[in-house]
Amino acid sequence: MTSLPTCSAAELTPLLGLAANATAAADYICTRFTATSDKFTNTTYAIDNTYLLFSAYLVFAMQLGFAMLCAGSVRAKNTMNIMLTNVLDAAAGGLSYYIFGFAFAFGGPSNGFIGKHYFGLKSIPSAVYDYSFFLYQWAFAIAAAGITSGSIAERTQFVAYLIYSSFLTGFVYPIVSHWVWSSDGWASATRTSGSLLFGSGAIDFAGSGVVHMVGGIAGLWGALIEGPRIGRFDRSGRSVALRGHSASLVVLGTFLLWFGWYGFNPGSFLTISKSYGTSNSYYGQWSAVGRTAVTTTLAGCTAALTTLFGKRLLVGHWNVTDVCNGLLGGFAAITSGCAVVEPWAAVVCGFVAAWVLIGCNVLAEKFKYDDPLEAAQLHGGCGSWGLLFTGLFAKKQYVHEVYATGRPYGLLMGGGGKLLAAQIIQILVIIGWVSVTMAPLFYALKKLNLLRVSTEDEMQGMDMTRHGGFAYAYHDEDASVHTPIGFMMRKVEPASASPSPVHNTTSMVV
Repeated sequence: MTSLPTCSAAELTPLLGLAANATAAADYICTRFTATSDKFTNTTYAIDNTYLLFSAYLVFAMQLGFAMLCAGSVRAKNTMNIMLTNVLDAAAGGLSYYIFGFAFAFGGPSNGFIGKHYFGLKSIPSAVYDYSFFLYQWAFAIAAAGITSGSIAERTQFVAYLIYSSFLTGFVYPIVSHWVWSSDGWASATRTSGSLLFGSGAIDFAGSGVVHMVGGIAGLWGALIEGPRIGRFDRSGRSVALRGHSASLVVLGTFLLWFGWYGFNPGSFLTISKSYGTSNSYYGQWSAVGRTAVTTTLAGCTAALTTLFGKRLLVGHWNVTDVCNGLLGGFAAITSGCAVVEPWAAVVCGFVAAWVLIGCNVLAEKFKYDDPLEAAQLHGGCGSWGLLFTGLFAKKQYVHEVYATGRPYGLLMGGGGKLLAAQIIQILVIIGWVSVTMAPLFYALKKLNLLRVSTEDEMQGMDMTRHGGFAYAYHDEDASVHTPIGFMMRKVEPASASPSPVHNTTSMVV
């Protein structure tokens, strides 16, 4: 926040000349001036905190988007299970981030590896952080946990969700966010003590690496250790599609996530009232916030259209689920550089992100990797590309405005390779850190028989075996009184099939 000028009675008195009571007049003027200045300062704090709180609410609303996306992407028999895990991510993540996570992430002054203050929000609010900042960062932490839950959906025990979600939001994720976002972090572009990584620091403005890669790599290890769902690959190794039960929920969830991303990316400025001190009074951080919303939008739109036509050429279908995933892949990629690139560069980002996602899905199928929501491919793969993209296309003016003057910028924009090198280091370190922490956790859960449900539970669906009933139920008044309550869905037969009384009975979707 720009400091306001001060008033000194000792300096003002000589300017009033030899007028009677000049000292008293100077004191009065300065008192009124100071009171007015304090009002402006308080108003600025109020505006910035309100902006951050509103952004936090938008990011938290993404949890509803995750819930709808996950529910639509799994089979009907596991709907209640996946919805409950999304609630769990927010609830368990809230407590773990409050007790440990926030302190590990932002508890400065500290070392470059981990924070060591603010456990349980002790000494908050302070001159550095207010409650609104904690709320905003918590919403980010549970987003990372939500990504992981999609990778291991439809086959994971409930207790495993409790354990991994608390560990991820309370320890694994906060350490990475400390490295990249804290003023003490060894890779941070905003580091205030010690030298910057390659004289630049890693630019990950809103979390292509910190949030999306962390959640995606964690999900990758969970799904690899747990193995594919029953029936995902046949005995000869060929892929068998286990499609989600509701494209409508997928689309609803995608739009909710899109809406929330306007808090995720533009909100990461944390303040909106900052002036850049240019000759144009209409240009300041409020303009950068708007530009960030534009780059976010363009990257997602480009990725969606690229996926639409790309998949049409590859498989011959216009698939709405693929388009939704492509859109989200574009958002995950632009999240790193959204504040420091031009709108035209965001189009490039989205175009490449779509092909990165398509390529990752091809590799996943080849290696018999099963991820019901394509979470590891989307968030891990596209998040990695987003970090590289920033190292290539970050604009000098925007880097200097958002971070500091004299910093390296994008390689293709004439800024040399230092920023790109820092981005590559961030990618490698995140992969390594998440692998050495989350892989042993999932492996230990597997050895303790706490990771995967039984074959019977998986075949019947966890809604019935673990959660007391199906998500979709109805009672047909025309049916026999002996007909049990079941799914709202009916078995769908090809149009050419001859009608049969069996087709009119309620059936369970496996």
